[in-house]
Amino acid sequence: MLNFAAYRRQGIAAKNNFFTDKFVLDTPICGLLEAWRITMVIIRMTGGLGNQMFQYALYLKLCSMGKEVKFDDFTEYEGRDARPVMLWVFGIDYPKATKEELNRITDGFLKLSHRIRRKLFGRKSLEYHEKDGNFDEQVLKKEPAYLTGYFQSEKYFKDIEDKVRQAFIFSDKIWDTPDEGEPDGKGLKPEGGKRRSMERYLKQIESCLSVSVHVRRGDYLENDEVYGGICTEEYYCGGIKKMLEAFPDAVFFLFSNDVVWVDKWTRELCGKLNLSKERFVVVEGTTEDTGYLDLLLMSRCRHHILANSSFSWWGAWLNPSKDKLVIAPSKWFNNQKIQDIYTKDMIQVTPKGECMDTGLAR
Repeated sequence: MLNFAAYRRQGIAAKNNFFTDKFVLDTPICGLLEAWRITMVIIRMTGGLGNQMFQYALYLKLCSMGKEVKFDDFTEYEGRDARPVMLWVFGIDYPKATKEELNRITDGFLKLSHRIRRKLFGRKSLEYHEKDGNFDEQVLKKEPAYLTGYFQSEKYFKDIEDKVRQAFIFSDKIWDTPDEGEPDGKGLKPEGGKRRSMERYLKQIESCLSVSVHVRRGDYLENDEVYGGICTEEYYCGGIKKMLEAFPDAVFFLFSNDVVWVDKWTRELCGKLNLSKERFVVVEGTTEDTGYLDLLLMSRCRHHILANSSFSWWGAWLNPSKDKLVIAPSKWFNNQKIQDIYTKDMIQVTPKGECMDTGLAR
């Protein structure tokens, strides 16, 4: 066993090898050995289903480049109030990093020897955080790396679009959840109340010029500095008017985490836009835990009006139609200038309800 203090007194450079928990001489050979120990990329999973989908799409891209990639689905999801990992709705099973691998790549070991070494020589973490919320080319180049961020841009995976679409096909497992129509609670069978309800909505959606409208409230209302004043009533009115110009017979299907408020709001909207109440359908019957059913229904609509949310972004993206019309808020967050989340088929509408000429849309 090397005597770290003795080598230090003799003026010989030594350090603690954080991969093996042993003190080693600080030589070029030791540095090479450390580099050989970790070669993978680990993506830190974070957020709800929409964010998880962006992170998984990045995973597919990195794998297509020949990299070994795993997920850290522990750090952000160990707390009692953490949102669940929801990729199971697509039947996705992904490789998970072990705690040992996480500690190696982030230099997170808590033993005294590691803490002393970090105090003396600094942390040797390979963490790389996405630069500013827009497409960051370095994310695709870093290896080994512990990647953190949201990666909310099609630019990360546009060239493997078919592979991403194939991955995000809903699994039949989405029906295997307890339902009030199932007293035994063993799972949602075809005759279950929730499945029947969703199939009725699906039939409506597929039989008309359907437009999904996502209205996100709840957690967005609690963080007004970031989300407030973007998806205003004027924004939605402007988006609906734009849709009606293109598709006079459009029927609007509203998805929200506050259906009571949306139901009242749509009745007021009918008067303002001089439309009959039959032109608006408020989708009910889903919860925070079964919101993926909203995503399924959104993706089956022909056209889309988004909230500034990754959830409705994917609702529109999963619709493969080349003829779809997608309306998005011209500003995504108040505290960041986000540009790369927009795709070429999007028409941006301002909080005042005005269409912008961005050069992106057709």
